[in-house]
Amino acid sequence: MANEWKLSGTYFESCNCEAACPCVFLSAPSTGECTAVVGWHIDQGNFGDVSLDGLNAVLAVYSPGHMVEVPWQAALYLDGAANQEQSNALAQIFSGQAGGHPARLGQHIGTVLGVANTAINYQAEGKRRSLHIDGVLDVEIEAMSGQNSDDITVAGHPLCIAPGYPVVVAKSKQLNYHDHGFKWEMSDKNGFYSPFSYQN
Repeated sequence: MANEWKLSGTYFESCNCEAACPCVFLSAPSTGECTAVVGWHIDQGNFGDVSLDGLNAVLAVYSPGHMVEVPWQAALYLDGAANQEQSNALAQIFSGQAGGHPARLGQHIGTVLGVANTAINYQAEGKRRSLHIDGVLDVEIEAMSGQNSDDITVAGHPLCIAPGYPVVVAKSKQLNYHDHGFKWEMSDKNGFYSPFSYQN
């Protein structure tokens, strides 16, 4: 019998689209292709008896066209602070092999570029979120201000990574990614963050 698992925490993403990203409304990306980094910080989680509290995972995605029409290329990064059991659990969950919402995302992946265990530094401070992987990734986003300086949110959009939660619309301070032959360097592009809760 497969392990039961459940995770909750914060996710955020940044991509090369203009804010707010048209892909979430099932439209074509701003530039005809999408380069995106998605990160998850787990506040509380377990895979069977294995605790996943405090761990992180990152997915770098390249879509050469409309995200729901073409297969993605993707690289998965798992928290180097995890022990072997935890790492195996993260790999099964975020590759989609363990079911739940990540399996729906995994249906879009055509090519897995690699899976790496590495130190992932996640920071959340006020309206900012950031991720750092030495030599690979630096991404930082900050929420945009709406009316009365409130957060701008989008609820119920169809291309959803955090079902059940509205996402806060943000812009990138930076998105730099160098791996698997890609070199993405940009700022002032789209970002989102929200809570997430997944289970199988």
